[in-house]
Amino acid sequence: MPDWIWYIFSLLVLIGVMIMIHEFGHFWAARHFDVKVEAFSFGFGPRLFGFRRGETDYRVSAILFGGYVKMAGEQVTDENLDDPRSFLAKPRWQRLIIAFAGPFMNVVLAVSLLTGLYMVKFEKLSDADMEPVIGHVAGDSPAAKAGIQDGDLIVKLEDKNKPTWEDVIDKEISGATRPMHLAIKRNGTTFSTTVTPILSESLGVGYAGWDSRGEIQLGMVERGFPAEKAGLKKGDLILAINGEPIHSRLRFQEITKASGGKPVQVEYQRGGRKATLAVEPVWSNRDGPARWMIGVQPEPKLDILVSRLSLPAAFRESLHENSRNGMLIVQVLERMVQRRMSPKNLAGPIGLAEMSGTAAKQGLSPFLMLMAMVSLNLAIFNLLPIPILDGGTILMLLVEMTMQRDLSLTVKENVFKAGFVFIMVLMAFVIFNDISRYIPAG
Repeated sequence: MPDWIWYIFSLLVLIGVMIMIHEFGHFWAARHFDVKVEAFSFGFGPRLFGFRRGETDYRVSAILFGGYVKMAGEQVTDENLDDPRSFLAKPRWQRLIIAFAGPFMNVVLAVSLLTGLYMVKFEKLSDADMEPVIGHVAGDSPAAKAGIQDGDLIVKLEDKNKPTWEDVIDKEISGATRPMHLAIKRNGTTFSTTVTPILSESLGVGYAGWDSRGEIQLGMVERGFPAEKAGLKKGDLILAINGEPIHSRLRFQEITKASGGKPVQVEYQRGGRKATLAVEPVWSNRDGPARWMIGVQPEPKLDILVSRLSLPAAFRESLHENSRNGMLIVQVLERMVQRRMSPKNLAGPIGLAEMSGTAAKQGLSPFLMLMAMVSLNLAIFNLLPIPILDGGTILMLLVEMTMQRDLSLTVKENVFKAGFVFIMVLMAFVIFNDISRYIPAG
């Protein structure tokens, strides 16, 4: 099956589940308060097919990236506004619950997915892999300027003692231009320093110029590139390049970039056997600015501990992980507004299709974890106070409840139009982001 077909199929499964759950939240709440539901649609635009049960038309529409529940009297211009079962005829507190029910169900989905997954397979990094030991520091990087060296151990991050590497990376990518106050342990001596990540133009996030120390393996080998032609395969453990032991993917990439096109000697281990291959880099701009590369994606070889959790333990771990992810999403949005993270990180349907397809190829566990993360993203995004989204509806209802009267029709129409334009511009922007990732940099 071609990759693009697999990506589209995976995307439809991913968004299909989330949309159905989200819209079911609105549908259930509306039916609970006896609001007439005229349509339950997966997708937007012209109706393709479906069936009618009772007063509701359950349909699949032409534009599959989305969905909606159409309630009677939902807009002030609807013909059946006087119907006692119309949306606007209900008390504001009921309408608020109906609007909130969609995002709430996405949160329930995220928590439920991880809870179920952790009851079957709970993966946790070993303490050694979580320890923030510096594997390599890029020259002239913020970390290098702060005096950090290969092999240093970060023992304190801001007010947190014994931070994990995950803590460090979260702080780095979301904290461009904001100082990170660290305590570093080197050869038994501890000292303090400050690293101020820069905003990376290529990555769109904070960049300090360091990475973790550990064994390095090949996570991906590009078809048609020198590494594949030479015989390297995914999963190969990289021992050394040009005789230099490799403990950092950053150092791996530095050596290939600086090769000048001359063959590099790659010592690797596969199935317990060691071997050495000569690989001649090519000049390519496949993943960004043109550089010498051999067509591999190095990644840390992690020691993952696998276990099964009881229902209470799995639920607690799911709440913890979703809370952490939720805070990270909010921080990313905040950093974008503050211009300390680039909007280039926003992915549209093409990017989401690639992520879902890749995760699905890796197995059910990565796919469910992605679904949980995207469902949480959808919940938070829908709660933003933007007209046309659930958050915009909730905000206007809260304003009306405070004022004890309805906003004027003109105000509501103008707010709706502004929200529609914003969403269309945002969609165009994220699709442009997706396409630009596939356009080679000059």
